[in-house]
Amino acid sequence: MSKRKDSIKQFLDSNGKIKQLPVPNRTKVPVLGYLADKFKKGETYKEKEVNEIIEEWHSFNDYFILRRSLVDYGFINRTNDGSKYWLNENGEE
Repeated sequence: MSKRKDSIKQFLDSNGKIKQLPVPNRTKVPVLGYLADKFKKGETYKEKEVNEIIEEWHSFNDYFILRRSLVDYGFINRTNDGSKYWLNENGEE
């Protein structure tokens, strides 16, 4: 188990899906980093594709809050109109 995954295991189900988004930043940021790891560097995604990846990696049925948090915390970037998303390679590690 990776160091990041080990540090957030209480927020993951037995399949490695995020089962809740923690409130304190000290635990929220590592959970978002874990999710950001599911995106490929250098690839551009449509909003639907971002939602599909997020849906695959969480179990509490709120892809919107996760997508918004990934953007707000600088893990992924998006165009102003929301038509394109990409991994922020300079974001949180």
